[in-house]
Amino acid sequence: YGQYRRITGAYECGVLTGKGIAFGGSHLRPEATGFGAMYYAAEVLREKNETFEGKTIVLSGYGNVSWGVCLKAKEFGAKVISISGRDGYIHDAEGINTDEKMKFMLDMREIGKTKLEDYAKKFNAKFVPKKKPWSLKADIAFPSACENEITLEDAKQLAGNGVKYVFEGANMPTDAEAMEFFKKNGIILGPAKACNAGGVAVSELEMSQNSERSSWTKEKVDAKLKEIMVNIVKKSREAAEKYGLNRDDLVAGANIAGFEKVAEAMLAQGIY
Repeated sequence: YGQYRRITGAYECGVLTGKGIAFGGSHLRPEATGFGAMYYAAEVLREKNETFEGKTIVLSGYGNVSWGVCLKAKEFGAKVISISGRDGYIHDAEGINTDEKMKFMLDMREIGKTKLEDYAKKFNAKFVPKKKPWSLKADIAFPSACENEITLEDAKQLAGNGVKYVFEGANMPTDAEAMEFFKKNGIILGPAKACNAGGVAVSELEMSQNSERSSWTKEKVDAKLKEIMVNIVKKSREAAEKYGLNRDDLVAGANIAGFEKVAEAMLAQGIY
């Protein structure tokens, strides 16, 4: 951002997001994607008369998204039992539910000197090399590492282990065959374009703050993020129902709602 200012000679806070708080950034931007995914998931559960309380979460990745999921899971009364990387995964049966464990996750990402094996040794957890965590028994899965990390075989494994909900924290982590399997077997899938929109949402909120020349509190940003994610679930369900699809088909609902939003804007501006 400093180089942008130097080259252009302009100080336009709203051009770029993810800035430091001291020069126009927003609170909760690092946590936003994980927090947003949890708010999205909580709304899906609410419509099924369920909550996160007492639920077990199998989680992949250990970056900002996974960290944000762990923070909110602790607040919501759920237990995250895994994180993963390219070298394998950690099974922490006690749950990733302490400030020390979550700070260690953050240090692994930001400092880069520690590995998953170090987490296992420090917190008496199990490290499984060269594997993904989808063999663990859980209620909810949050694939939050990379694209296509859930294949058809992984999907079958998740279903066999009791997972009823899958919420995509990464970009397109579920491949096409796995998505079809989830749909046919009644497993609700929260697609990335909707579920992990929290990061983009807080970037938008950052730009709003820049336009106002103001800085909102963490509480205000958090409340607005929750409102956005709840509305995404609502719009997705409404779009699916509008076209005669299952209300729980959040993948189709998100696709339709997103398409309609763009199409309506184009038509309103005279583009045919």
